[in-house]
Amino acid sequence: MTQPELPWEGGCRCGQIRIKVSAKPLLTMACHCTGCQHMSSSAYSLSVAIPSEGFEVTEGEPVIGGMHDENLKHYFCPYCMTWMFTRLEGFDWFVNLRPTMLDDPRWFTPFVETWTNEKLPWVTTPAKHSYAALPAMNEYEGLIKEYGEQN
Repeated sequence: MTQPELPWEGGCRCGQIRIKVSAKPLLTMACHCTGCQHMSSSAYSLSVAIPSEGFEVTEGEPVIGGMHDENLKHYFCPYCMTWMFTRLEGFDWFVNLRPTMLDDPRWFTPFVETWTNEKLPWVTTPAKHSYAALPAMNEYEGLIKEYGEQN
């Protein structure tokens, strides 16, 4: 399925936090790390990297949860506790949004999967690129370019 036209809107499970996306995604991912397994209560977490200038919280005030790490900020709805998005210190140019927060996430497919060395043995994804941990920093530019050319 192709991506719907921008802007996209979405929100948490209870609807108290609403978001808007007005920029095309840089990359889509599935993370198999045990931290994401715990936080998502699932086999992996899904992310869509959105340029920061194309992402905004339009209603409500998310709170930080998860690890409470000064370099990794996981944002949640304070009422329903839905894990909505993540920001990484030093990488302020993008936001990792959980795509299932979008009102219509049916277009989402992970392009990259990470931390496969921690994945559950029965898990498979349709990701085109797979990494035992994270891609090397110098690989992201090529991955973003390739993803953009396909979407």
